[in-house]
Amino acid sequence: MQTVFVTGATGLLGNNLVRLLLERGVRVRALARSRSKAEAQFGQLPGLEIIEGDMQDVAHFAPSLAGCDVVFHTAAYFRESYGGGKHWAMLKRINVDATAELLTAAHAAGVRRFIHTSSIAVVNGPRGALIDETMARDPRDADDYYRSKMQSDRVVQDFLRHHPEMFATFVMPGWMHGPGDLGPTAAGQFTLDYLRRALPGIPPGTFSFVDARDVAFALVAAAEKGRRGEHYLAAGRHIAIHDLVQIYEHVTGAPAPKRQIPVAVLWPIATMQEIIARITGRPALLSLATVRTMRAEAERTRFNPEKSRDELGLTFRPIAETIRDEVDWFKAHGMI
Repeated sequence: MQTVFVTGATGLLGNNLVRLLLERGVRVRALARSRSKAEAQFGQLPGLEIIEGDMQDVAHFAPSLAGCDVVFHTAAYFRESYGGGKHWAMLKRINVDATAELLTAAHAAGVRRFIHTSSIAVVNGPRGALIDETMARDPRDADDYYRSKMQSDRVVQDFLRHHPEMFATFVMPGWMHGPGDLGPTAAGQFTLDYLRRALPGIPPGTFSFVDARDVAFALVAAAEKGRRGEHYLAAGRHIAIHDLVQIYEHVTGAPAPKRQIPVAVLWPIATMQEIIARITGRPALLSLATVRTMRAEAERTRFNPEKSRDELGLTFRPIAETIRDEVDWFKAHGMI
């Protein structure tokens, strides 16, 4: 790789991917909706070219794809879909339709290598099972965001079938944390809320916790060593929320909440939050979609790393290290 194009470059995953590529001497064209946000995220890094554009208008930035060896597609519409209300139109527009447009534009520009950021949303299994890349989720068992990611994958797979000269692979992250979360994402907001003592208690549920820097490594390794059309899990470590906040307490010194919040209590809280969100126009702090996902995915967050370990060389750093670096970054950027 000499020159690559990265969508979603200012996001948590995107900015860590950009930094990794630059460290390896690769020139990066980084797509960002806001040049000022990109400059706040990156400053003036050598080898970086900011391309101002939006996934809603691929044609606008398509000329910048020419001369690139690889497109890394990390952009997605996600956070808002868990902020209350219905978001299917925008989920389909950004996650599905725009992916098709990006593939077509990249191919027309001469790009033949496309690394797609998929999601653990596209796989599923029984509670407690070790889930691997072959265990496809039933579309009937998917919320709108999960459904958009499944359709996005299908777009890429269909393109590969019709273009045998094109190479694409899929990397499937879990719940990403880490430094560089300027947004912040819901994961970063969880960390900020913990530090501000804003968590009212410990809800039930489990996650697959992963450092965004490890996912960035997986994306680069997939471009270098991945097999055409294959999915690679980069889901991280299974952990219950109760155990996760104990690590937060150990790393930060801030006491973890003690009270357990049952799911039955979360439903009315989420309902009230969505009513407030509709009145104020601000996202719900806890939405009904979040509660549904938390309940549906509990104990379905054990993912088999064997394929990614063997083929990509992927390993996962300790959760405590990720939290420490995430907190230090928030402090350094005045967000705490």
